[in-house]
Amino acid sequence: MGRIRYFAAALVFTACSGNVTANNANAAGKAARTPATAPTQDALMRLETSAYEAWKSKDAKFWDTFLADRFVGWGDSGRLDKASATREYTGAACDVRSYALSDEHLQPLGERVALLTFRASVDGTCSGQKLPDSWAATVFVRHGDKWQAAFHAEAAVVDPKAPLATSADRNAAPKKDKAKPAAADAGTAGMLAVEKAVWEAWRKHDTKNMADLTARDISFINVFGSHFATKAAALKDWSGTGCDVKSVSVTDATGTMLSPTVGILTFKGAADGSCYGQRLDSGIWGTSIYVRDGAAWKWTFGINVPAGQEGLK
Repeated sequence: MGRIRYFAAALVFTACSGNVTANNANAAGKAARTPATAPTQDALMRLETSAYEAWKSKDAKFWDTFLADRFVGWGDSGRLDKASATREYTGAACDVRSYALSDEHLQPLGERVALLTFRASVDGTCSGQKLPDSWAATVFVRHGDKWQAAFHAEAAVVDPKAPLATSADRNAAPKKDKAKPAAADAGTAGMLAVEKAVWEAWRKHDTKNMADLTARDISFINVFGSHFATKAAALKDWSGTGCDVKSVSVTDATGTMLSPTVGILTFKGAADGSCYGQRLDSGIWGTSIYVRDGAAWKWTFGINVPAGQEGLK
C-alpha cells in the first residue's frame, strides 16, 4: 500500500484537480495488483474437513479440484503425486465411520502459500487395521481464486519408547513410490544442502547451528507423531539426549517450488542409532518446507513419517 502524502496548501487548484485524476488512476491500478487476502485458519480448516469427508465417503471426483496439479505427499507406500494420491485418498481399502480434527494451527508462508497443522482422530480401519490418532500437515497454495492442497502427510501418534512399526507391518506396502518420477526443481540442490546440514546438526545436538539454519518461526512433527509448535520447543527436543545417532543420510530428494520464496523438499532419511532406546531401523519419509531469507534457504517446517506407516489416508 502506498502512502498518501499531503501537499502544501499553496498548490493551485488546477494542479490539485489533475493530481486527483492521476491518483484515482494509480489507486485503481494498485487495487488490481493487490494480492488476494490471506486465508483464515477457519477457512482452511473447512477445506480440510471437506477433504476428510470426501475420504470418508470415497468421493473420487473431489480430489481433481482440491489437489494442486503439482501435489506431492506421502502415502502408505511412499511418495505420492496427484494421480496416485487421488487413488489412495478415494479410500477403497478404508472404512471410516467418523473423524475429529482439532488443535489446528495456521502458519502463513507468503502471500499465496500457507501451512495448516492439526491433530486427527478417526474411528475406522484401513486394510483391516485400526487407524491411530495422528498429527497431520497440509500445505495450501492459492491458484486464481481457489486454495488447493499442494502437500499432505500424517504421522501416527505412538509411544516414543515403544518399537516403531516398519513397512513389513503394512499389507500393501510396495518397495517403490506410487508417484511418477519427476524432474527436480531448481531449488532442490540448495534446499538439500541445508537439509543435510540440519540432520548433521541434529546428530551432534548442535543447538546453535540448528538455530542458524532455521527460520524465525518453525514447527515440527517428528517420527513419533509428536508436534512441536515453536522454535524453542523444536530446538529443545532436537538438542536433547533422547537420541543417540552415529551417522545420518538424506537421499532421493526432490524439490517442488510453490513460489519464488517457498519450496518443499521430499526425501528419504536414515539414521544409524536409536531414540528413547528404540533402534531407528525403518528409515523415514521426510518432508521439509523452506523459505527464502535473502539468498539463503531457511528450514521452517518438517514432518517425518516411518517408512511404510503414513498414518491415515
